[in-house]
Amino acid sequence: MSEALEQSDLREGYKAIKLGPREIPIPGEWKSVPFEEAIELNPKYNKPDNGPFDYLPMDAVDEKKQTIEYWTERGKDDCTTTWFKNGDTVYAKITPCTENGKIAFIDGLSTEIGSGSTEFLVFHPREGVTDERFVYYLSNLPEFRSVTISLMEGSTGRQRVPSDVFKGSLHIPLPPLHEQRRIADILSTVDNQIQQTDKILSDKKELRKGLVAQLIRTGLDSHDPVSKRIGPKEYSIADGWELREIRELSADEKKAIRGGPSGTQLKNAEYGNDGAKVYGQEHVSAHDFSRGDKFLAEGEFNDFQSVEILPDDILVTMMGTVGDSAVFPPEAERGIMDSHLLRIRSDQQTVVPEFLSIMIDESKIVEDQIHSLSHGLVMSGLNIGIVKSLTIPVPPTDEQQEFVQILSKALDSIRTEERRLQDLQGLKRGLMQDLLTGVVRVNTDN
Repeated sequence: MSEALEQSDLREGYKAIKLGPREIPIPGEWKSVPFEEAIELNPKYNKPDNGPFDYLPMDAVDEKKQTIEYWTERGKDDCTTTWFKNGDTVYAKITPCTENGKIAFIDGLSTEIGSGSTEFLVFHPREGVTDERFVYYLSNLPEFRSVTISLMEGSTGRQRVPSDVFKGSLHIPLPPLHEQRRIADILSTVDNQIQQTDKILSDKKELRKGLVAQLIRTGLDSHDPVSKRIGPKEYSIADGWELREIRELSADEKKAIRGGPSGTQLKNAEYGNDGAKVYGQEHVSAHDFSRGDKFLAEGEFNDFQSVEILPDDILVTMMGTVGDSAVFPPEAERGIMDSHLLRIRSDQQTVVPEFLSIMIDESKIVEDQIHSLSHGLVMSGLNIGIVKSLTIPVPPTDEQQEFVQILSKALDSIRTEERRLQDLQGLKRGLMQDLLTGVVRVNTDN
């Protein structure tokens, strides 16, 4: 969409309004109003003398799901100056939380009023002007978020959205109240479906992890478990399974286990529309190598051949969500790994790639080792030395194959729910864009 809309570009019955530096079309009967006429910023609530109060840390908001994962509790004297009630929206104002979309609708307070991180802005609907859930969805509108992000102030890494952004200079599109409620009803219905699907997905993942733990403990033939020490802990492992370090399971330790190129190398490379694809954490964590469109330009691949990924290579995430693992599939496009991944090329006479990947990705034994060995590092993450030293319980290869086959059935069910979740999230994004700008109108004849 262009920055300025010509009258001829508008649909009949629509008008152009300013949302920050951009113009967007909205229905003619909708208003464009100053933010503070429709939404009260950081309301001044009267605080009861009694406590304690529900308290919302920044980390408690899941930016992917935009849900509140937990509450803590604080006495009045330990609370911050940020207060809210059920029906308010909290909006993170500090980088990178603003860019990541740490936004949540408050509806789970067990106390009359709650407090939270000083890095939250609080949006309160004005009675008779705005619907509380409409305020929440409007704050998620990409155009609205882009405006707040573009106006952040401060030093690099500690930029914040200043409160005066919302005082007079920022106008928002505002449909009639009955239409706001209908829009919010539709988006809430999709949100409920997303939450239900996410819960089903989480349950299926936990069941699969439980199955992994059971098979490690008893094997496929219900062996009696034996106690074996791995690092500082004792674990019950099926009799006959050997303990092997990952360095022993690789085809060639020096070449087969290696990290991606440096961030500087990748930054200085040239990119094009085809060539070798660059794979990163998002591909491994989602077990989806079809997404993304970042390709090295023709002629650049020779400089990165040592980090090429081949079918059956095991990829492990080294930064962010560490320890996610996936096997590179044969149908994926030729490519290299980025600086946040590590590649393991296994000795397939000793270990089945899918088995090793499952053990890294889903076993509590490896999770505990990663946590123990990476504790105290200057930067949160893994390194090659840690990965090489991880100890894996390993049965004979025929039992590994059966292990993988059993778990693949559970994985198929998980992938179905993941696709459904992605579809619903895509539907929500599309609906928000269409409904909150009036591209699609809702029926309010109820």
